[in-house]
Amino acid sequence: MSEISAGLWELLLKGVWITVQLTVYSAALGAVVAFTVGLARTHRLWVVRFLSGAYFEVFRGTSALVLMLWVFFVVPLTLGWQLVPMWAAVLTLGCTYGAYGSEIVRGAVAAVAPAQREAGIALSFTPAQRLRKIILPQAWPEMVPPFNNLLIELLKGTALVSVLGVGDITFAAQLVRNATGQSAPVYTVILVMYFVLAFLLTRVMRLVERRAKAGIGQSPAGGAAVTQKTGLGPQQDFARSWSGPGGAS
Repeated sequence: MSEISAGLWELLLKGVWITVQLTVYSAALGAVVAFTVGLARTHRLWVVRFLSGAYFEVFRGTSALVLMLWVFFVVPLTLGWQLVPMWAAVLTLGCTYGAYGSEIVRGAVAAVAPAQREAGIALSFTPAQRLRKIILPQAWPEMVPPFNNLLIELLKGTALVSVLGVGDITFAAQLVRNATGQSAPVYTVILVMYFVLAFLLTRVMRLVERRAKAGIGQSPAGGAAVTQKTGLGPQQDFARSWSGPGGAS
């Protein structure tokens, strides 16, 4: 391997590591945003629904690239906060993809049958208990497949950070191409790298999806199987299952 080739691989592998870090940090922030905004959009108070819906519409209608440049260049001028390029990118990607994820959360929560909520009310569960014990366990399996697609989009979206000089895969490839003039091998390599990362991420999310479906199948909230065993109606069966041997908690 020549000196140039060794430098190429070193830069590209460093770019892979930075891309993985960007994806993990942005996904973590995006998950917090997605669940916060998504659940707020199902809140009974219209003010909460309005504000969370406005957040979703603003980020859905804004270019992530332009927003990233705005955060990095305009925010320091107006607020005096100078973010390093890495964290400006994480903030932008997390808030943007979190807005997309909020629609997934909202749709999955809204799809839970009203009878399930009524069962929680009948058991005197607080809203937080209904959310934690009834709604989210049933909504989560419906969220995993679309979240898988969103994570792949986030991984590919990290290529935008090269405009801020963050040394991700794309930025590293540009440096190597400028130094060597070898466009074809460099961009072929980064295509393969993105594919491998996306493939591995998909495999991980498939495992999460299988565990989520297995969990709902074993959960009393799954309904049908337990109903057949007990002979109770779905709401009665569900209510009794969550009340536990000692009654409602």
